[in-house]
Amino acid sequence: MQKTAIRIREIAFTGYPVKNVERSRKFYESVLGLTPSMVSEDGAWVEYDVNGAAFFIGAFEDWAPNSSGPSVAFEVDDLEQAVQQIRDEQVPVFKEPFETPGCHLAVIGDPDGNSIIIHQRKCR
Repeated sequence: MQKTAIRIREIAFTGYPVKNVERSRKFYESVLGLTPSMVSEDGAWVEYDVNGAAFFIGAFEDWAPNSSGPSVAFEVDDLEQAVQQIRDEQVPVFKEPFETPGCHLAVIGDPDGNSIIIHQRKCR
């Protein structure tokens, strides 16, 4: 008997572990301009809606930040401008802007050292 494959419908969310939710909120909201769509009652996590995709940050005892773990890629209209604003905010740039066949991107760090991709497609 052949097993039926699980059907994945969509990405439910992308989540990042953080050490300090308040500090991380300042970064994600002030530097990257995200607006919270949901905040837990105990303040342990915050969720942001990014054009229909959920991104959340949370501080949990058994989930630690890691710069070589998964990464979220945020699409921007102007990569060079976004990277300059990030530099102005003293945010670390882990990988300088570079070009691939389909996009331009850079890798930055959040306050806990998680990698974040700032991405601009060549065609839309």
